[in-house]
Amino acid sequence: MIWLVIASIAPSAAIAWIAGYAVRWFARRIDFVDRPTSRKQHGHAIPLGGGVAIWLGIVLPLAAGSLLAWAVAHDAIQPNQWSPPLPAIVAEMVATHADGVVDQLDRLWLIMAGGTVLMLLGLVDDRRGLDWRVRLITQALVATVMVANGFRLSLFLDVPPITAVVSVFWIVGLVNSFNMLDNLDGLSGGVAMIAASMLATVLLLAPDPTTNQPQLFIAGLLLILVGATFGFLLHNWPPARMFMGDGGSYLLGYLLAICTIMATFAGGDMPSHAIFAPLCILAIPIYDTLSVLIIRFRQGRNPFEADRSHFSHRLLGLGMTRLQVMLTIYLATATTGLGALLLHQVDAFGAGVILLLVTCVLLLVAILEAAGHRQRQQP
Repeated sequence: MIWLVIASIAPSAAIAWIAGYAVRWFARRIDFVDRPTSRKQHGHAIPLGGGVAIWLGIVLPLAAGSLLAWAVAHDAIQPNQWSPPLPAIVAEMVATHADGVVDQLDRLWLIMAGGTVLMLLGLVDDRRGLDWRVRLITQALVATVMVANGFRLSLFLDVPPITAVVSVFWIVGLVNSFNMLDNLDGLSGGVAMIAASMLATVLLLAPDPTTNQPQLFIAGLLLILVGATFGFLLHNWPPARMFMGDGGSYLLGYLLAICTIMATFAGGDMPSHAIFAPLCILAIPIYDTLSVLIIRFRQGRNPFEADRSHFSHRLLGLGMTRLQVMLTIYLATATTGLGALLLHQVDAFGAGVILLLVTCVLLLVAILEAAGHRQRQQP
């Protein structure tokens, strides 16, 4: 497994990190920057387009891996005859899984086509500003195409219309969750990296019920996402030198949604309560989105109009520094996600304890938010 982790994370991280420098240079050349406003309090113009660096960090390793798998599967090359020779375990892994990867290439590149559309949508929105209805309709169309091609939640329900609608809402919801979370240096990317790491770990620990093998294909895609996000975060770590923009946040939310749909968390020998693993791992971004929407609806405002009502802003209202806020949300995400690693191993009582733990973390978040809100309202 260690070779899968290294081979997935290292190249994507390096590509995204190097691409980040090129994106920063080009963004400044074309004045594609985010300038300070009353709502955006960074001190100077910051290059946008970090989503392109993340996209390259994902697409280029996938393209190289696809070509390699195709060549090995069609006997064009032999891994054990390469010069310099690969470690035996790596050559065996490539030879063993090449046919399986080739069988998944159509699905893989359909996934990336949808992600590319959303990344480009975000770039256009960052550059020109799009009406929220245009953004939402485009996201829903991409989600619908994916669901129509078999990417849908099972939910243990044999009612296709219901599972299709829920799947579209899940994809669109996570796309917007990570977009809303992108309100502080390093926040959305870091939470996505933690979530992808947790999901990949679950899939490597919990075997597919039909094959009784680790879910390597989806775990590998998540690990590539981890690497690309890490490479980008080297530019986005406070104080940020580049922002991912809507293009990056849309792409991250979409890929996490698709991977959770493709993965098998329950069934066979795995208990049905293991299906809650994605909700545990993604509890913080989902909570942040729902709480912000409730606040905006209560105040009679457009739910898609940006403001300063997020969890991160509440913590800033308590007097935390931006770095402290970011690390606090990272820790909360990791805390809720760790329980997901055990869901497939515990009985119903153990699952109840884990879900209660996640609920307690969210209640703690709500208390902190309320305290921050009261402090911000004081003269």
